Amino acid sequence: MHLPLFIARRYLFARKSHNVINIISAISAIGMAIGTAALIIILSIYNGFDSIVHSMMGTIEPDLRISPAEGKVFVPDGEAYDWIMEQESVSQVNRVLQEQVFISYAGTQSVAIAKGVDEDYQLDSPLRYQMRDGKYEFWKGQIAEAIVGMGLANKMEISHRFLRPIEIYFPARTRKISMANPAASIQQIKVWPSGCFSVNSEIDNSYILLDISKMRELLEYEDEVSAVEIRFNEDTPKKEFQRVREGLQERLGEGFRVCDRYQQNESLYKMMKYEKASIYLILIFVVIIIALNIFGSLTMLLIEKKGDVQTLRAMGADDSLVRRIFVLEGWLISLLGMLAGLVIGVGFALLQQQFGFIKMPGNFVIQAYPIVLSLKDIIFTVCGVATIGYAIAVLPTIKRA
Repeated sequence: MHLPLFIARRYLFARKSHNVINIISAISAIGMAIGTAALIIILSIYNGFDSIVHSMMGTIEPDLRISPAEGKVFVPDGEAYDWIMEQESVSQVNRVLQEQVFISYAGTQSVAIAKGVDEDYQLDSPLRYQMRDGKYEFWKGQIAEAIVGMGLANKMEISHRFLRPIEIYFPARTRKISMANPAASIQQIKVWPSGCFSVNSEIDNSYILLDISKMRELLEYEDEVSAVEIRFNEDTPKKEFQRVREGLQERLGEGFRVCDRYQQNESLYKMMKYEKASIYLILIFVVIIIALNIFGSLTMLLIEKKGDVQTLRAMGADDSLVRRIFVLEGWLISLLGMLAGLVIGVGFALLQQQFGFIKMPGNFVIQAYPIVLSLKDIIFTVCGVATIGYAIAVLPTIKRA
């Protein structure tokens, strides 16, 4: 193997009789460098936006969510809930009651998702850091208040500055529908807006949060909840998270679902994975097109070095050894370009992470393009580009060498 590599290196850096071969080889290496750098940078930017989506969703979605396998509500008591409260890795266990409701404000109506939250949630929730207007509070003395998604507030012109209540309606569970007086079949509560939060467009346009006691009054429940939300301490190991999840599911049995954040919004996270895979495949296809330059330069080199090939064969070299020389020659071009691209891509990503010199256009939640460098992306990029470079280098030698 050392002899073919030695000769291939000599061919790579030696001046050719036809200068166009050097030019094509240089263009090939530069193209591979650009393609590799583009893969690293674009995948890292995608990781950055992905992490923002995860962190935003984390303000409304818990790490674990207990919900009934059948039906809408349940009473959270028993050994499983005592056990989860004893786990040191768990920071919060919140009881919530959520339902789709009809709301009215100053003559404007809309459908919304009302989420009733308990006192622990109100005291310490990531949502308090997403407030864009007003205050994060659910009671003002004896007056019940609610915080509203910014999109829903804008659509209905809801403001904490006006002394108008939000009227929330839901069909009464304990009364029959009266055709003579339909309004008697509707349960109603009033809450006053205290502020607006912003997470993402989907949540902002649909959610309103209020105290769980008011939701129980609206839905005519006593102790029932629609879910129990569990949050872990920061930097909790994945192994510990899985242990708690499996232990909880085992204690609750088949009548309940214990869903992690991925399972709570499976369609969104699947779509994000597919989008990233699509980006990778598109960029790999671009690298394949760039790598075709190597095919051209290697074909021309084979023609130029016919005399050298004859000499090697006269000295006892077989076809396999000659073929390895030219395959390595073509592969070295792509590997040199790939290494240069890795340095450029990783260097750019680290600089953007540190200084954020490329700014986001418009009025976005972050000022600079987010970048998260991933070792997995680097490995996939190296494997993909190296494989393409090797495959393209093999093609011209199949019949010619």
